[in-house]
Amino acid sequence: MTSPNSSAGAGFCAACGAALSGSARFCHRCGTPVGQGLPVTRGTAPAGGAAAVLPWGVAFVALLALVAMVAGKNFGGAKGSALDGSANSLPTQALDGQAAAADQSGAPFAGGAGGPAPNIANLSPSERANRLYTRIMEYVEAGKVDSVAFFAPMALASHEMLDGPTADERYHFGRIAEVTNNAAVARAQADTILQQTPDNLLGLLLAARAARMTNELSAAKGFDQRLLKALEPQLATNLPDYQMHRAEIDRAVSDAKQ
Repeated sequence: MTSPNSSAGAGFCAACGAALSGSARFCHRCGTPVGQGLPVTRGTAPAGGAAAVLPWGVAFVALLALVAMVAGKNFGGAKGSALDGSANSLPTQALDGQAAAADQSGAPFAGGAGGPAPNIANLSPSERANRLYTRIMEYVEAGKVDSVAFFAPMALASHEMLDGPTADERYHFGRIAEVTNNAAVARAQADTILQQTPDNLLGLLLAARAARMTNELSAAKGFDQRLLKALEPQLATNLPDYQMHRAEIDRAVSDAKQ
């Protein structure tokens, strides 16, 4: 008796779903003898066979890999050189997915009191990074350590992806690194700010904090002295960055005097 799969028309392997020629005796893909298992007629994939499962299986594995990558990224592990082209940032798709979830939950992209949350797609990279920085600093002030840890990877990644960050954005990046105990990133951002403007008050206070994180007290004292010396001339420039962070500058000055 002729096997159903050896008719003049082509069929499919009952084990893996591979297309078979009319004269095939064995599956060229998995080696299963033709006729074993449930035969499949022309144009019909085997119900529950590998051909039906494979696309969904690949998608599921990819999803698991993405979730594991996002969940497993240590919020304190970003490299100091990340803003200068490191490949250590989260993929844009993963960042957008986290941002969308945060937007739906009301943080960190929520609008003002009684106002609607903004559409994340309409936020520029700089606006997104700034919102994350602001939210994390609010969590720090409130002592919400778990919230800081949850949003820090997104905040660090969003700052890493900025193209040509300003001194203020680098300061934000360094502050996020500081509160997540990443002295290397905080130091890298402070160094870059000071390379561009040696007397920048935000760069000096960030550099002093980074030095104290690693118990380099002599270096921290040197930055404190530079901060006090540059204070009045720099404040006279009326930079918007100084106005926005005046409270932090005042605290740093008070610490430096002590």
